[in-house]
Amino acid sequence: MTTTLPPPFTLEKRLIWLYFILIILEGALRKWVFPSLSTPLLVIREPVALALILTSVRNGIFPLNPFLYGMILIGIAGFFAAIFAGHGSMAVAIFGCRVFLLHFPIIFIMGAVLTREDVINMGKVTLSMAIPMAVLLVIQFYSPQSAWVNRGVGGDMLGAGFSGAMGYYRPPGTFSFTIGTTLFFGFATCFVFYFWLNPMYIRKSVLWLSTAALIVAIPVSISRGLFFQVGVVMLFAIIASATSLKNTVKILSSLLIVALLVGVLSQTPVFQNSTEAFVARFTTASATEGGLEGTLVERYLGGMLAAFTGSREIPFWGYGAGMGSNVGSMLLTGSVQYLVAEGEWGRMAGEFGPMLGSLIIFLRLGFAWNLSVRSYRSMKRKDLLPWLLLGFTLLMLPQGSTAQPTSLGFLVMIAGLLLAALNSKMPAPAGTAAIR
Repeated sequence: MTTTLPPPFTLEKRLIWLYFILIILEGALRKWVFPSLSTPLLVIREPVALALILTSVRNGIFPLNPFLYGMILIGIAGFFAAIFAGHGSMAVAIFGCRVFLLHFPIIFIMGAVLTREDVINMGKVTLSMAIPMAVLLVIQFYSPQSAWVNRGVGGDMLGAGFSGAMGYYRPPGTFSFTIGTTLFFGFATCFVFYFWLNPMYIRKSVLWLSTAALIVAIPVSISRGLFFQVGVVMLFAIIASATSLKNTVKILSSLLIVALLVGVLSQTPVFQNSTEAFVARFTTASATEGGLEGTLVERYLGGMLAAFTGSREIPFWGYGAGMGSNVGSMLLTGSVQYLVAEGEWGRMAGEFGPMLGSLIIFLRLGFAWNLSVRSYRSMKRKDLLPWLLLGFTLLMLPQGSTAQPTSLGFLVMIAGLLLAALNSKMPAPAGTAAIR
C-alpha cells in the first residue's frame, strides 16, 4: 500500500501565513505593543511580500499570468509618471506603486503554492480567531474610548473607535481602524457557510461558537457594511445549496441553527443593546443617504461611474501614484485629507490618469470575471468552496480599497485563496478522512 505524504510546509507557505497573521495583528502592534513604532509598522507586511516574491522567483514558481504582468507594468509606469509628471515625491510614489509590485503578485503566488487543504486550514484558523475577536469587540463596545482596550494608533488616548449610534462607538478589534472588523468578519462569513455545508472538516464546537461570534459581531460592530457583506455571501450560499438536495437540506438546517442562535443571544443584554444601537445607526444613515439605494447602489455603482465622469479634468498621467492615500496626503501636505477621490476607481483614475487608471480598472474587472466564470463552473461540478469565496471576492477585487493597508490585505487574501481553491482539485468524497 502506497502512503501519500502531505505537501511540505514550504517557505512560501510560511510567508503566506505570516502575511495573513500580520493583517490581523498589525493594528494590535501599532496600538498596544509598539505604539512608538506605529508609522513604520504600517508597512510591516511589505518585507514579507518582497521575501515571498524573491523566494518564489528563486524556486522557479513565480506564476506567469497576463493579469499579473499587466499590474506590474502599470506599477512601473505609474512610478515614473508620478516622479516626472505628477507630485514628484519618490516616497509617495513607492507607497502607491507597491500595491501593484508587491501585493498583487501574492494573489497569484498563493494560487500557485497553496493546496485546497491549505485553504481549508486557513478557514479553520479564521473561525477560531473569530471567537476571541467577537469577545474583544464586546469589551470595546462597552468600554470608554479612553480605556486601554480602545487606545488608538500610536497610543492615541482619543481612541480608535468610530462614531456609531446612541453614544456607542464602532469597535476596531485588533485592527487599526473599524474597517478591519468589517472585513475580517466578512472574510470569515465565507468559511462559516462553507463549513456548515461541509461540517466534516471542522470541529462542531468551533463551528457553533464562530457562528455565534459572527451573529454577535454584526450588531456590535454597528457596521452596515458587514451586514451587507454577510447578506451577499449568504445569497451565494443559498445559490450553491441548489446544486443538490443534500446541500439544500444542509443550508436550511444551518439557517435554522442561525435563527436558534439569534433567539438565544437576543435574550442577553449585550445583544439587545448592540442591536438597538445598530438599528439606530442603520435608520439614521439610511435617512441621510437614501436607504438601500444610498448604502449599496450609490457606494458600489456610484463610485464606479464617478471615476469615468470625473476623469475629464485629470491630467493624462494623473496626479501621481499614492497621492490619494492617507499616507500620501500626510507626506505631501502634513495632514490627512482627500487629495484625489474617496472612491477606489476615482482614486485610480486621479492618481494614474485616464489611460493607466482605466487599464487598472479593466484588469481588476477582467480578473474578477475570470474568477467568477471558473467558480461558477466549479459549483456546477458540486465543488462549492470557490463559489462561496467568490461572494466576498466580488466585494473586494473590483473596487475594494488598496489605499488602506488592512483592506488591501484582505483583498489579496480572499482573491489568493479563491485562486488556490480553483487550482486545487476537490478530493474524492469516498474514503476521505475529515480534517481535524
